[in-house]
Amino acid sequence: MIVENLALAGLLSALSFGIHFLGIIGLIGVLRRLNERPRALVSILSQAVFILGIVGSLSMLHSIQIWIYAFTFLILGEFNTVADALYYSISTFTTVGFGDLNMSEQWRIFGATESMTGFLMIGWSTAFLVSVSSRLFAFERNIEQLVDPPNSP
Repeated sequence: MIVENLALAGLLSALSFGIHFLGIIGLIGVLRRLNERPRALVSILSQAVFILGIVGSLSMLHSIQIWIYAFTFLILGEFNTVADALYYSISTFTTVGFGDLNMSEQWRIFGATESMTGFLMIGWSTAFLVSVSSRLFAFERNIEQLVDPPNSP
């Protein structure tokens, strides 16, 4: 049974990585398109909306991954309701792991691997968000220097 657990874990981890990769590539495409019109990102309000859009998009990617795990748990017969499967998947993916719902011994290794995948995906999202934020703020400093050069009288 360990082989089946690890095979299913590998499949869903690869699917999660693929979803996340495609989502990040899509967000990078949006960023490049916005970079063609950089003045649109100068105001604080537009920066806030921009960052919230990135955060919302990353949250959607995580939600898709969580739902895939939840439906897999239902298909395996580990939980009787969507609510239980989703609750377990959210608490596992986010590595909170309350422990009030548990997988059967047959599939618990597979269930535990969702934590590893979630940890990596959340870390990847955090790194991406930090990178986007730092570039946005660096761009703002460049615009400020163009408008108000440091050596101007």
